[in-house]
Amino acid sequence: MIAEVRPKGKNPPKNLRRTISAIFWRHQNGAKWRAIPDEFDPWWIAAQLFIRWSKLGVWQHLFEKVKDRDQALGIVFLDGTTIRAHHKVAGAAKKGDTGCLRDREALGRPCGGFGTKVCVAADGYGRALSFTLSPGQAHELPSAYALLDDLPHPPAYVVCDRGYASQKFRDYLWDRGVRSVIPPRKNDPEVACPKWAYRHRHLVENLWARLKEWRAVATRYEKTAASFLSVILNAATADYLKA
Repeated sequence: MIAEVRPKGKNPPKNLRRTISAIFWRHQNGAKWRAIPDEFDPWWIAAQLFIRWSKLGVWQHLFEKVKDRDQALGIVFLDGTTIRAHHKVAGAAKKGDTGCLRDREALGRPCGGFGTKVCVAADGYGRALSFTLSPGQAHELPSAYALLDDLPHPPAYVVCDRGYASQKFRDYLWDRGVRSVIPPRKNDPEVACPKWAYRHRHLVENLWARLKEWRAVATRYEKTAASFLSVILNAATADYLKA
């Protein structure tokens, strides 16, 4: 499958399987690149391949290739989590830096500390469909529109927690023929929220639990948003292959 998505060059990479194993080992253990065991290729080969493929979108293509199977879109779950970032991710402050660079790399300072907000859309089996990154202090609701637009077709139900309780968002779903399963806030008027659908929201929570078993997902070590998204996509790809 890697051979189908990798860039075609004049000189194909040698020992590609071993290099991919080194990349996955590093992400699972959250180690430095230099800590990759000697049984794999030299660490700099794995680091260069991962960064180059991240810029080219190869990991995204691999994820799309793996998930292009039996997608259960009758019901879709939306959920977000804040990932704490390592203190070295920010880098040194540069002259004239107005903070736009951090926003571009999906870094911010929520109440919990320096980090990134990651939102996911999951199918009825609790498997990832798409992800979005935003600064840690960002609200989850704006990312919901991008996650739903990335689906091949509108689902029958969208299940979210109270953080997505917005009449505008409910109207957006209704106009597209989608039934929202979002419990109201305490001060909101009562709305329809089928309990049978909402009680399955644990599936997306279980998805985050599995993804965060990868230490490079539970804590962000990547300086760029593209590299961090690639780490998450690799974890989601492995989750599909294990299913």
